[in-house]
Amino acid sequence: MSAILSADDLNDFISPGVACIKPVETLPAKDASKSDNPYEVTTEDKVEPENLPPAQISLTDCLACSGCVTSAEAVLISLQSHAEVLNTLDAHPEISLGSEDETLAQTVGAANSEGIVFIASVSPQVRASLAATYGISEKEATYMIHQFLSGPEGLRAGGKNGSGFTWVIDTNIMREAVLALTADEVSESLASNSDLAGANSGNNSLPKRPILSSACPGWICYAEKTHPFILPHLSRLKSPQALAGTFFKTVLSKSLGVPASRIWHLAVMPCFDKKLEASREELTDNSWLSAKDEHHTAVRDVDCVITTRELLSLASSRGISLPNLPLRALPRSHSPPFPDKILDNFLFSKTSSQQTATAGTSGGYLQHVLLTFQAQNPGSTVVTQRGRNADVVEYILMSPERSTILKAARYYGFRNIQNLVRKLKPARASRLPGGNRRQPVSRGAVSAGSGTDYAYVEVMACPGGCTNGGGQIRIEDAREANSSTQPAASGEASGNPSKPTPHEQRTWLARVDEAYYSADSDSEHEAEDQSQPLSIPEKQDKIRSTLQYWSNFMGVPLSKLAYTTYREVESDVGKPQDVANDTTRVVELAGKIGGGW
Repeated sequence: MSAILSADDLNDFISPGVACIKPVETLPAKDASKSDNPYEVTTEDKVEPENLPPAQISLTDCLACSGCVTSAEAVLISLQSHAEVLNTLDAHPEISLGSEDETLAQTVGAANSEGIVFIASVSPQVRASLAATYGISEKEATYMIHQFLSGPEGLRAGGKNGSGFTWVIDTNIMREAVLALTADEVSESLASNSDLAGANSGNNSLPKRPILSSACPGWICYAEKTHPFILPHLSRLKSPQALAGTFFKTVLSKSLGVPASRIWHLAVMPCFDKKLEASREELTDNSWLSAKDEHHTAVRDVDCVITTRELLSLASSRGISLPNLPLRALPRSHSPPFPDKILDNFLFSKTSSQQTATAGTSGGYLQHVLLTFQAQNPGSTVVTQRGRNADVVEYILMSPERSTILKAARYYGFRNIQNLVRKLKPARASRLPGGNRRQPVSRGAVSAGSGTDYAYVEVMACPGGCTNGGGQIRIEDAREANSSTQPAASGEASGNPSKPTPHEQRTWLARVDEAYYSADSDSEHEAEDQSQPLSIPEKQDKIRSTLQYWSNFMGVPLSKLAYTTYREVESDVGKPQDVANDTTRVVELAGKIGGGW
């Protein structure tokens, strides 16, 4: 989504599309004192103008149809902003948890009913953007965020209640879990020995080949609204953000004996579309609650998403200077252990990172799949072939005998995604008379030589990957953030800096990428003080056992905790509209997920 679409600088509001299911009455009201004359011609001067209120559209409405333009969705996601974070911190006192596991439930139970447990998750792309902005290392950017969200000199130093976040979690650990499950999903797909995969096997939850990554919400929204034939190919796994939300809400609600509504989860992400993901009906406690009341109001697994730039706005609103915060780790005693020792070790484990140039800047899903199959086939090698541009790359895993074991690809940016979608689109039979008809291709089938015989494709909407997300700090923002501590350059002395050139923007993105990849070297230095690092199979076995422990701990199948579903979003353009039915539909949809977020 465009970087302009935020709560603070949205200035291009466009009315709802013609297919919007939210009815907007535009006809002039009838005058009861005047009788209708069927022969009277009404001219424009006789129609009194009305000051109609603007249409109120909830996110439920926008995800229920494809008629609204992107700016309407921007109005919706603006409801999740740094202002909401401050309002929530001021409206609810933080529940102070003890340092001992056995006191947690007692502490929460005795706390005020308005008290909330605050927890935050931060993506590595956000840390890289901050590191590039302030000229610090990725690890120091981690310290900066922890000090700001949880430290005594950060958010806790102000506000009505002095509230802060009890835990600040790195989403990398959830990414490692998703990577392990992704490799399993691809392995099961190949084991089915069918291009239709789940369609022909007994496992209906298995996606068709080629499996397409589903961690990018912009890509998912695009597929649901415009290309429903893509949906069977989408990976069923939740994104690291969504998995983190489910993990926190389930474990804390059961361990502390409080409803999920008293656990408030903030995600700091590089992308505005993550706000749309957090608002999906499928990502609420309705998907994992084993027993719920008939009148239960669904609670989102992720309550609020803010971007990297909004993190700067959050600090500015509280008068906090991020560079002046101590760039050192908070003592471990500052935050209580997670209320389960096994899951606490999982959340705060020192795992080796896959943030390398080979893995890319979007989590390394494709790279992990390749490494997993390479470990299963000793002596195999990966052959790389670049496509039309740097954002299209094909990978072939070759056996020592030079036979193909696996084909995969990476597609970044919507222009490249459209080419991929065209290749996957089922062919239609020719309507021309005669015998020379093009034979239709069954849904999901892959034609030989079409370039779609991949086992897995990593798809991301942003060119260059997630470090180039629309919510990341731009070079103009970085200059402004540093203007108070550094003397202005000659070109900026007037306070009206020139617009950065394309070369400057590329250089800036390269700095963010460099900071992102530096986390891998940091993790290697930490591993020197530990035992021999685990191999990929050993690491995946450890992750699987932890996820199974989580499932057993909750008494909920892992299929409900770590997997999700997608839906076709049908357009109402050209269809007869029934205002009464549409109103009922809106009410039903809003009721399912707690009413228009």
